[in-house]
Amino acid sequence: MSKLFLVRHGPTNRKGLIGWTDVPVDLADTDMHQRLDARLPDIPVISSTLIRAVGTADAFLGERPRLPHHKDLREFHFGDWEEKSATDVSETAPELAKNYWSNPGHHAPPGGESWDQGAARMTKAIDDLMEAHGDIIVVAHMGVVLTQIARAARIAPVKALAFKIDNYSVTTLERLDHAYWRVLGINHVY
Repeated sequence: MSKLFLVRHGPTNRKGLIGWTDVPVDLADTDMHQRLDARLPDIPVISSTLIRAVGTADAFLGERPRLPHHKDLREFHFGDWEEKSATDVSETAPELAKNYWSNPGHHAPPGGESWDQGAARMTKAIDDLMEAHGDIIVVAHMGVVLTQIARAARIAPVKALAFKIDNYSVTTLERLDHAYWRVLGINHVY
């Protein structure tokens, strides 16, 4: 058995779809960093390569081992929808936007990736990391957290999209073996 602690990065103070756009994180909440440091186990920490995740991981790292940033832990790539509001996307591509959010799977924004593509990328990265390190803390993005909840709970992607994942929240999953997972907690804010 191995535990996976998924921490969503701190706030970016940006609106719209922010996938691979590299925007800074607001690290003003130093009390939150101290609470995360005190509550999370002393196991390896890894983040996506995006500075909002890197900065968040570094803010609560403490004495934990820091693994190199991993590009496959990035958020979904929204392609041409990057930095656009959901309203803007719905107005310019109503049918695709509807399918992307209400029937996630193979639908992808122009120049971006679908749920299936992103989930495969993220899941492989997490599986490889857990195989190499066992228990691990991953600091990443809402999409990474949601794909792993869907996998662990064995629910459809559209059901996973219903979960609220706050900045700095911790979602804890346990891998019983390669195919079976348990959800231990979702969106816990210390």
